[in-house]
Amino acid sequence: MLAAPQRLLTPAEMAAADRAAIAAGTSGYTLMQAAGTAVVHQIQARYARAPIAILCGPGNNGGDGYVIASQLAASGWPVTLFAMAPPMTDDAKQASVDFAGSVHPLANFRAADHALVVDAIFGAGLSRVVEPPLASVFNDLKTCETPVVAVDIPSGVDGATGAILGAAVKADLTVTFAAAKPGHYLLPGRTLAGALVVADIGIDDATLNRVAAPTFLNTIELWQAEWRPKQLDQHKYSHGHALILGGPATRSGAARLAAMACQRIGAGLTTLAVPRSAQLVYAAHLTTIMQRPCNDPSDLAALLTDQRFNALLIGPAFGTGDPAKDMVRALLASGRPCVLDADALTSFADDRAALMAAAHDRTVLTPHGGEFAQIFCKITADSKLEAARAAASLSGAIVLLKGADTVVAEPGGRAAIAANPTPRLAQAGTGDVLAGTITGLMARGMPAFAAACAAVWLNNQAANDAPRSFIAEDLPQMVADAAWELG
Repeated sequence: MLAAPQRLLTPAEMAAADRAAIAAGTSGYTLMQAAGTAVVHQIQARYARAPIAILCGPGNNGGDGYVIASQLAASGWPVTLFAMAPPMTDDAKQASVDFAGSVHPLANFRAADHALVVDAIFGAGLSRVVEPPLASVFNDLKTCETPVVAVDIPSGVDGATGAILGAAVKADLTVTFAAAKPGHYLLPGRTLAGALVVADIGIDDATLNRVAAPTFLNTIELWQAEWRPKQLDQHKYSHGHALILGGPATRSGAARLAAMACQRIGAGLTTLAVPRSAQLVYAAHLTTIMQRPCNDPSDLAALLTDQRFNALLIGPAFGTGDPAKDMVRALLASGRPCVLDADALTSFADDRAALMAAAHDRTVLTPHGGEFAQIFCKITADSKLEAARAAASLSGAIVLLKGADTVVAEPGGRAAIAANPTPRLAQAGTGDVLAGTITGLMARGMPAFAAACAAVWLNNQAANDAPRSFIAEDLPQMVADAAWELG
């Protein structure tokens, strides 16, 4: 039985799940006690008993802090509790009554006086900017070496968007409840969460699924059902024939990288369609990757009469302008799975409507932030997640918005945030490899959304495992090795 993919819930969705659990008979205070207990278990498993400060806000996140303080004090930990303000919710008030220790003003807190700090000031639902007096507390935590455990999310981070609301705590460990939030994985919040633990507090999966939009962490479980291992009774044509359009002789490297990645990920055949003037340059670098001459849309139309070309790619160093736009239109008109990368996107910066009209749900658009701003300049969104969703809805295509927190979104609203990011992909050529990997997976029969998600995961995984000196030319083989581990 396949494991379920990991859902991410926004703070509003998590609040709805809490209400549903309470309506079903679990009290809010029971949920609060379960949350506090989960944090205590993580603290006791990871840290030696030592003087600990618990920083509490006025809401339910602060209530969790009072529960944590009570349980650690009962276990013999030297606990000092600092409160930003008196509790405001009924459950937090009850937790404060149950805490037998003294409560000190948060203004008196100094991080260096404690061996460990628990941040229970604000939860994931914070929506207002952190004011300067509290910001100084957060900055104190950042500049000292005292480890910080955040309850739900580091205070000051927006749980829906990952944005820093004026100032934020940097945690070494974050314990969240029932489900992780987009803000745990979107930048810059991702850099502040430290190690992330998702604790079960008694809210069942059916409740979470009922209240949540289809937002997921991009792990193997999300697309494993659509992975296509090679079988003994198959041949090369069982795994598709990819067609990749290459640019001029002086910029042939990008298309060749993409073609190599396409072949390495398992496409049965890979062909580069290149200008006649560049054929000798390409031929000098290719062995098992085939090539065909292609100067203009009429040449491309002739190639596309071969229905065995079942996955298409254009963009890596292809060149920009009207010739590129004409080629893109021809590819999209075929209705076949198609990846549009780099130059294929920027060529439409002055004709966005034409691209939106031609794209379809078997198209994968792979912009980085700058390209996204050119093509989807009319989209305003609070987060990268919602921007990618809006772009997918507008274009009717799969949108892969690149970056360390890469988001893949489809027109129906399903979206995934990268689970295994790495800064090691920040070098020339890795985007070409990603585009080729997606194309190869689609040639092998993976649907566009699954292929895009799998390619992101595989490229990240390969780079994470790579030698320190790796370059983009090494990446296709390493991506193939990562794929081999999946079967």
